[in-house]
Amino acid sequence: MVVQTLRSIGGYVGAVAGAPVRMITPTRPLPHKEYDETLRTLSEASVEKYFNAFKDIDWDAPEMALPEDDERWILPTLDLLGAHPWYQSLPKARQIEVGRHRLTAMVKTGSQFEQLLLLGGTQFLMGVDNGDPEFRYFMHELTEETHHIQMFQEFTNRVCPDVSGAPGWLMRAIPLVGHLGGLYPALFFSIILAGEEPIDHVQKEYLRSISDGHPLMTRIMAIHIAEEARHIGFAHAWLEEHAPSLNPVSRLALGVLTPLAMRLGADAIIIPSRADRELMGMPDEVVREVWGTGPEAAAFRRHLFADVRMLFDNLGLRTPLTRWSWKVLGVDGRPARFRAEPPSAAA
Repeated sequence: MVVQTLRSIGGYVGAVAGAPVRMITPTRPLPHKEYDETLRTLSEASVEKYFNAFKDIDWDAPEMALPEDDERWILPTLDLLGAHPWYQSLPKARQIEVGRHRLTAMVKTGSQFEQLLLLGGTQFLMGVDNGDPEFRYFMHELTEETHHIQMFQEFTNRVCPDVSGAPGWLMRAIPLVGHLGGLYPALFFSIILAGEEPIDHVQKEYLRSISDGHPLMTRIMAIHIAEEARHIGFAHAWLEEHAPSLNPVSRLALGVLTPLAMRLGADAIIIPSRADRELMGMPDEVVREVWGTGPEAAAFRRHLFADVRMLFDNLGLRTPLTRWSWKVLGVDGRPARFRAEPPSAAA
C-alpha cells in the first residue's frame, strides 16, 4: 500500500513537471547502437585518462608559490571587469588583490556547481535500470567531479580563502534543484550545461589568450577542460537520445526553462556575489556597467551558449513557442557551427 502510494505521488509530480517518471518507474527508449557506443567510448576514456587532485598537481612546488605581489593575478582585458576603467584605475597592488579575489570566486562557484551536479546526479542514477550503460559512464563522471571539487577547494584555500562563491539564492536552491535529477532529468541535464558551458568557455578563452598566467591556475584549468569535455559531451548526447521521446508538454517546458537556467547559471558564475563584491570593494555601479545590459556583456552571454543553441535547434526545441524565452533572457543568437567554436570563428 505504501509503495503504491509513493508511486502514485511520484507519477503525479512527474506529470505536473512534464517529465518522464524516471525515479519511480524508470524508462528508456529502445537502445540506439550509436548512443551506447558513445557511452562505451566515454567510459573507457574515463578509465584510461583521469586526474587526481592531489596526485597530478604539485601544490607545494616552488613555481606554485603564491606571493602577495605576484602580477600574474592581474586580470586580463579579455575579462569584462579587467577591461573596465574602475579596475584599470586601481593601484597595481589592488589590481593583484582584486584579481585574486575575482578568479578565486569563480573557482569556488565552480566547485559549488559541481556539488549540485553530484546531488542531482545521484538522484538520477537511482532511476537507471540494471545493465544500462548510462550508469557506468555517469558514475565515472561523478567520480571525476569529486576530484574537481577537491581541486577547486584546495585552490580556494590557498589563494583566497575569504571568498564566498555562489550567490545566496543559488546555495538555497541547490537541494531543490538536485531533485530534478530524478523527477525531470531532461531539465537537470540542461542545468548541467548551464553550469559547465560558461566555466568551460571562460577557461578556454583564458588559456588561448594568456601566455604567462600563474601555473597553478593554468594547471587546474587544463585538467578541468580535459575532463569537462567528456561531461559536456555526455550531457549533449543524453539530450539528443532522450529529448525526442519527451511528451509535447515536457518539450515545451524544456524549451522555455532552459534559457532561464542558462542565464541564471552564467550570472552566478560570471558575476561575483554580493559578499565577494564587498570583499573586492566593487561599487554597485561598476557591476551594472560591467555585467548589465551593455553590448559587451550581451555579446559575452550570447557566446557562452552558442553550443546549446545548436543542440536545441537540432532537437527542434527552439520553436516560435519557445524562442521568446531565449530573447527575453539575453541568451539568444546565432548557434555554433561546431562544438566549442571560438569567438573569432563565430565573428
